[in-house]
Amino acid sequence: MLARIYSCSIIGLETAIVEVEVDTGQGLPAMIIVGLPDTAVQESRERVQMAIKNAGMIYPRKRITVNLAPASVKKEGPAYDLPIALAVLVATEQIPQAAFSNSLVVGELSLDGGVRHVRGILPMAAAARQLGFTRMFVPEADAAEAALIPDLEIIPVRTILDLISHVKGENPISPYPQVEISEIQVEVQTDFQEIKGQEHAKRALEIAAAGGHNVLMSGPPGTGKTLLARALPAILPRMTIDEALDVTRIYSIADKLPRDVPLVRSRPFRAPHHTISHAGLVGGGNTPHPGEISLAHRGVLFLDELPEFGMRVLEVLRQPLEDKIVTISRAQGSLTFPANFQLVAAMNPCPCGNYGDPVKACTCSPSTITKYQKRISGPLLDRIDIFIEVPRIDYEKLSDKRQGEPSEVVRNRVEAARQIQRERFKEDGLSCNADMRPAEIRKYCILDETGTNLMRTAMQQFQLSARAYHRILKLARTIADLAGSPNIQTAHLAEALQYRHRNLLN
Repeated sequence: MLARIYSCSIIGLETAIVEVEVDTGQGLPAMIIVGLPDTAVQESRERVQMAIKNAGMIYPRKRITVNLAPASVKKEGPAYDLPIALAVLVATEQIPQAAFSNSLVVGELSLDGGVRHVRGILPMAAAARQLGFTRMFVPEADAAEAALIPDLEIIPVRTILDLISHVKGENPISPYPQVEISEIQVEVQTDFQEIKGQEHAKRALEIAAAGGHNVLMSGPPGTGKTLLARALPAILPRMTIDEALDVTRIYSIADKLPRDVPLVRSRPFRAPHHTISHAGLVGGGNTPHPGEISLAHRGVLFLDELPEFGMRVLEVLRQPLEDKIVTISRAQGSLTFPANFQLVAAMNPCPCGNYGDPVKACTCSPSTITKYQKRISGPLLDRIDIFIEVPRIDYEKLSDKRQGEPSEVVRNRVEAARQIQRERFKEDGLSCNADMRPAEIRKYCILDETGTNLMRTAMQQFQLSARAYHRILKLARTIADLAGSPNIQTAHLAEALQYRHRNLLN
């Protein structure tokens, strides 16, 4: 008897429905799996055999052929264990085929018949609903994640024996209740009010959050650069439901989703170490998987000790910073991952960290300082909007018992500025000022005569590139939005210009 169970495959961030076909025939007992299976899929033969036996069912002593269709799509991972086992039981008429009509099945099997967690449940469930499936059998550990998708019956499976009892009608499994997605709450890890002093840096980060701008902080060790970066997600606008589902989809496929968190509610904050590889940052592998820049999608990518990163690693950031996506090409095809992140970087001004510090003397030679700063290329610096000096904090500010503004107050101002931008760009398909293209800059960043003269002088004095010119105008537009001004005033442009650090300009 030919049995057919539907499952799902993950390709990059996309999904494809897979038909698991099983037929039995005469010959030496063996299970043959065809359809471009990887090693993990091939090893399912042993897991399926032992799981069926330990569940008290009969494993057929026949030649079993398993076809994973379409054959042109590579199958990887252990998610096909459960559908293969069920198809074997259907083919040997131990359970009815009709029990799996209009259903999708995924799950890894342990040798005792337990059903284990698999990655990518959320996009699989979304694909099932989109293609008209009405029911999905998933591991019990992943049921809450799948239940985020409405109008899809989720059956949580703890063991294969429980599922067999369910389809036979002996002990039905209750469907997992629909998980209601309420308003996304912000989980504050580091509050702005905990940061002593550094008012100038806090103001710059508020502007960065309001317009989605990239930031580079420079200063001696121990002045609070990392603490400031970790406080940034708390003042970013709350994620919308669509953004939360978008981020959760990436984390689910990358298998980074915590077991007790079916939905990512806070904006991602990724801080990879400077020893990270090129593939670890942008994604890669024989079958490409998301890298750190995709895991930072809709959130913050923090690169501490920026000059310590490899030059090749840093240069690959240039295209994602402009296009908000990263495309990885392999011989078998190309995959595109989202990379709409906000870059926040920190660095010391020199190898010893004390260049420009009024308290500690720098021990580096001028050539060493220049060589250290040259590790960051001009084209990459040109893609950063805000350069902040983070100086040493004096004792009076550190010992002051008063607290500054809490993150919630700052976030309210940021959200008000973002609302102005959403209204402005509702016909342009943009979300924030940092996304503006030359056409939008020409339309929304109009300068008066005084501002035009100031910009002309800055261009000549700082030798700014065309990209830097546009980024200053976008930054001035954000400052005007925070002030509630419909037009860019000279004061707004002057503040934007001061965030261009002359020592780090290309």
